[in-house]
Amino acid sequence: MNIEEFRAYCLSKKGVIESFPFDQSTLVFKVMDKMFALTGLENIERTANLKCDPYYAEELRASYGSVKPGFHMNKKHWNTIQLESSELHKNLVKELIDHSYDLVVAKLPKKRKEDLTSFK
Repeated sequence: MNIEEFRAYCLSKKGVIESFPFDQSTLVFKVMDKMFALTGLENIERTANLKCDPYYAEELRASYGSVKPGFHMNKKHWNTIQLESSELHKNLVKELIDHSYDLVVAKLPKKRKEDLTSFK
């Protein structure tokens, strides 16, 4: 998956905004003000950090060389994936984005979840 496809897919999720809260080259995707994905735009190797269930994260890392512990993140809960790896099919990358998004939404307070339903 290239960086444009990654960005478009993240933005297609309900209630998602993009921003540059850290610097001008780290693109962050948030749902209801909670981060679920980020990517460095200046990196030659296109990678993204995605939130992940700790057990699933270990399984993915054992199965794919293109999935590593989250770079500059809590390595228990975040993975860094190589977006353009031939090892990771586009559908798997989408599933990992969905998984990250769903984990964040599940932890939102009830009121924020209700607010999310008003988005198209």
